[in-house]
This record gives sequence, C-alpha cells and structure tokens, in this order.
Amino acid sequence: MSQNTINQIIHDRNSRGHSQIDWLDSYHTFSFSHFYDPNRMGFRSLRVINDDRIAPGAGFATHGHRDMEIFTYVLSGAVEHKDSLGTGSVIRPGEAQIMSAGTGIMHSEFNHSQTEALHLLQIWILPDQQGLTPRYDQKTFPVEEKQGKLRLIAAKDGRDGAVTIHQDVDLYTSILEKGDLVTYHVQPHRYAWLQIATGEATLNGQELIAGDGVQITGEEKLEISTNLKAEILLFDLA
Repeated sequence: MSQNTINQIIHDRNSRGHSQIDWLDSYHTFSFSHFYDPNRMGFRSLRVINDDRIAPGAGFATHGHRDMEIFTYVLSGAVEHKDSLGTGSVIRPGEAQIMSAGTGIMHSEFNHSQTEALHLLQIWILPDQQGLTPRYDQKTFPVEEKQGKLRLIAAKDGRDGAVTIHQDVDLYTSILEKGDLVTYHVQPHRYAWLQIATGEATLNGQELIAGDGVQITGEEKLEISTNLKAEILLFDLA
C-alpha cells in the first residue's frame, strides 16, 4: 500500500493476499480467509474484492452466508448459480448479479463450462441493516452502454436500471479503449474506490494495472483513461 496524493491511497496488486488450490486461483484485495492484513480490512462498506479464476467444471459447493450484499461480476466465462431461494441462473460478462444474504441463504457457484476457465470478481458489501429478507437479482448491461463511459450497475435506489443494493453505494463500470477518457466527481463527505479489473488504466496521471485498487477520500475530480484497454469498477461510497 502506498500514498499517492493526500486523497488517494493505492493498494498495489502485488500486496494482495493469494490462495491457490487445484481448481481455484484467488487474489484478495482485502483480508479474507487465511489472508490477514490490518491495513486491508475493507474500505467504508466495501469488505471483499476477490479476483477468482476457476477451472472448467469446478466451483464452490453449497455453502451459507448471512447479512452481506454479495455481488458477482464476470470478466470471462460464465458462472452457474443455484441458491436456497430456488434461483438457478447463468451469469456472463455484461451482467450484474447481486444476492442479499440477509437472514441466511445457501448457494453454490460453479464454472458453467467444462472446457473454458472462468474469471470473475466476487465483491462483498456490508448492508445498511441486518436481518433483511434474502433476495436475488440479475440484469444485463450491453457493452455499448459501458464503452468509453461510466455505467451505473448497482445502487441503493436501483435507478437507471441498476440492480438494487441494500447500502448507500453507487457502483459503476466502464470499458475503455485507447483515447477514451471518463471523469467522475467525488462529492464532499463521500468516498470512492477504483478497481482495475483488466488491462491498464491511468487515474489522474497515475498508472495502474489489473488488480490495483485505489481508495479515494474526500472531494476530488477523477480522470480515468488508458493507453491500451481496460475494464474498471468505480464505487461511490458513503
């Protein structure tokens, strides 16, 4: 972790936690499982960002969660999801999936393909209240809505077609090509987190690579671009 400006702290990809078994290769932005770093306990309500690569046909067998907003963002491949609400679905790139664990939910997640690897980000956000009714939501966002611009994909009020999340968080995504520039203004008394999902990007002149995360505190104008190609997630947090 390194200081960039007074309002930005870069969480370097090389300082993430790492766990690997025969079917799962996972990097942890924040403390998770056997990885513990007191400087990486989350940021505001953002608690987990796991960068997972799952072997063909493999995955997480049925297990439980409580009182957590669990968001899945697929970068390549497809996830096969089943849960105790009776939901059965396949999640592909371009889709946003959220599961509110609430009072308790059981689910499984597997690589839908028997031949291709799966790459996804698993994101956990603390809800604004405990004991919520478990629920599931999934929506598709066309590439053209994200190309060279920020697209809201999750929000507390579910506006603009975003999935609803039980927390004061706005989550945006963008796919950037060379020459693209997106700007965002972090409002007073708000916070932001920028996650580089794939490729390479520049934030206010600072070069970043896939796996890097930047926590942003206080009012600031963000300018994000790339010299190659990048896919990013931007969280606006209370």
